[in-house]
Amino acid sequence: IRGFSSASSDNHTRSMNLRRPLDIGTRSRIMRAIRKKDTKPELAVRRMVHSLGCRFRLHRRDLPGTPDLVLPRHGAVIFVHGCFWHQHEGCRHANMPRSRPEYWAPKLARNQQRDAEHLEALRSSGWRVLVVWECDVQKRPEAVLDALRDFLRNNDRLPRQSAT
Repeated sequence: IRGFSSASSDNHTRSMNLRRPLDIGTRSRIMRAIRKKDTKPELAVRRMVHSLGCRFRLHRRDLPGTPDLVLPRHGAVIFVHGCFWHQHEGCRHANMPRSRPEYWAPKLARNQQRDAEHLEALRSSGWRVLVVWECDVQKRPEAVLDALRDFLRNNDRLPRQSAT
């Protein structure tokens, strides 16, 4: 057939397969594969921070929200948020799923509420906080590197409150 290539047919078939509802077992396997830490955007941010000559700790569980990177010398923490899970406002990846919105809407809203609580708790304890979004790491890595450089250069530490 003129004007028809097998490659475009394969792409069309693949895109059609993505739209087909998945059985529970397949959906569970896909959801289990989503990483909580060591994601590609997080690894990219780690490399950027390391290239700036900074050393950091990973995923300190004793801090609210378990920040992805903790820089005690700078009094700073960095979160690398996925646009979907943390509902990055204005991002095309922050779409509400069409299947089971009664499940997803409260879950994603609670994630946003929890994020705000963790940021407030960290700031009130004297930590400086930076949130880096997945889409920015992927599309504008130079801008992320500049933001990291500015954030780490501005070392205005607030006195930390003791946990008494």
